[in-house]
Amino acid sequence: MASGHVPSYIVAADGSDFLLGFMAVFTIGLILLIGVGYFTLHALPERMAHKSNHSQFQLVGILALLALFTHNNVFWVAAVLVAGFQLPDLAAPLRAIADAIRARGADSERQDDASPETVAEPHSHPAAATEGH
Repeated sequence: MASGHVPSYIVAADGSDFLLGFMAVFTIGLILLIGVGYFTLHALPERMAHKSNHSQFQLVGILALLALFTHNNVFWVAAVLVAGFQLPDLAAPLRAIADAIRARGADSERQDDASPETVAEPHSHPAAATEGH
């Protein structure tokens, strides 16, 4: 007679527990949602660097992975800062100098090959020398 006034979260006489099933689904869903949010947040610096076609993209990725695996927020903050600011490419002038030196060396090699400093002597065959006798 009193079973009509019992709340729905109380276990029924047949053993079915609605609240246990609901809480299991809710907990698993919440854990998945927090995990997706966590990984999305950790991928933020890489997305920033990828959108701006950043020259330090690999450095940003490494810092983000270090932050993910070590749970050290300093790496994540460093990744955001590196992704947010374009660092000057200090190697570009050195590459240009190296390319110019390589091109000049290749040009001088071509000039050395094209200049006829040595005259090629005709090869004498022993058979050709005996034919004339």
